[in-house]
Amino acid sequence: MKKFLLGAGLSVLMSTTALAENIGVSMALFDDNFLTVLRNGIQDLAGSMDGVDVQIEDAQNDVARQLDQINNFIASGVDAIIVNPVDTSATEAMTNAAAAAGVPLVYVNREPVNVDSLPDNQAFVASNEIESGTLAAFEGCKLLRAKGKAGGANIYVMMGELSNQAAVQRTKDFHDVIGMDMCKFINIVDEQTANWSRDEAQDLMTNWLSSGTQFDAVFSNNDEMAIGAIQAMKAAGISMEEVIVTGVDATQDALVAMQAGDLDVTVFQDAHGQGAGALDAALKLARGEKVDKKVYIPFQLVTPANIGDFLAKN
Repeated sequence: MKKFLLGAGLSVLMSTTALAENIGVSMALFDDNFLTVLRNGIQDLAGSMDGVDVQIEDAQNDVARQLDQINNFIASGVDAIIVNPVDTSATEAMTNAAAAAGVPLVYVNREPVNVDSLPDNQAFVASNEIESGTLAAFEGCKLLRAKGKAGGANIYVMMGELSNQAAVQRTKDFHDVIGMDMCKFINIVDEQTANWSRDEAQDLMTNWLSSGTQFDAVFSNNDEMAIGAIQAMKAAGISMEEVIVTGVDATQDALVAMQAGDLDVTVFQDAHGQGAGALDAALKLARGEKVDKKVYIPFQLVTPANIGDFLAKN
C-alpha cells in the first residue's frame, strides 16, 4: 500500500514543481514513536520533490497551542495544512478557521469528530480503526482458545487517551469481539487508560499485579502500552509464555518484543504511508484537484508467523 500511495500521485507531484508550495504541518506531539514514523513519511515524500517545503510544528499535546499553529499557518500564507489532532473532539475550530481562510486542510491518523461534515477542500487520511482493534482482539481470542482457555479467561484492557477517537474505537472493537459467540468466554477484569504511554502502562500493570487477580491476557490499544505491560510482568517474574499480550501499530520496538517471544499480536498501521498520503492529498487539494473525503490505508495483522513481512517496513 505504501508503494501505491507513493506511486499513485508521484508522477503528478513530480511534474508540478514550477511554483514552490508550502505546507504547514501540526503534529499532536513529536515525542511518540509511531508519530515519528508518520512525520518521516511526510518529510521523505517532500524531500523527494522539488519546490515542496513543509514546516512541521510540535503541538506538545496542547489543544490551544495546536489551534494557534493552524492560525499562524493561515496568516503566513501556506498553500495547505496537515493536522494530526491533539484532541479529535476539538477539530471543528480548526476546520472552521481553515475553511474561512480558503486554505485546504488534511487531518491525518486521528479521526476528527466532524469527519462526516468536512468542507470540499478538507480530507482525512488514516486507517480504519474498526479493523485495528477487531484484528487484534480476534487473534487474541483465538490464541486463548488454543491455550485451552475456552472455559473462561480473564483479561485486562489498556486504553489510549480517552479524548482520542482511535482509543474509543479500538476499545469498542475489543468489546464487540468479546461479544461474539466464539469469544464470550473472555471476561474483562478491568480496563483503564494509560494514555498511549509505555511508562504509564508499566505503572498500571504493576498496580493490577498487586491485586493478586489471576489473568490470562492483556489487550492493549497500542504497542507502547503493551510493551509497558510486558515490562511490568517480567519485572514481577511472570513468564510471558503464560500470558497473551496484544497491541496495535507494529512499531519497531513491538516487532523486537515479538521476536523475543514477549508480544503475541500486533497490527501494522502504515504510519509512513499515512504521512505520505496526507501530503499527497494536501498538495492535490492545494492544486484544486479532487480528493476523497476519507482515504483509508488497510491495517494488517502481524504475528510471529508473518513478522518477516513487516520487519523491512519499519
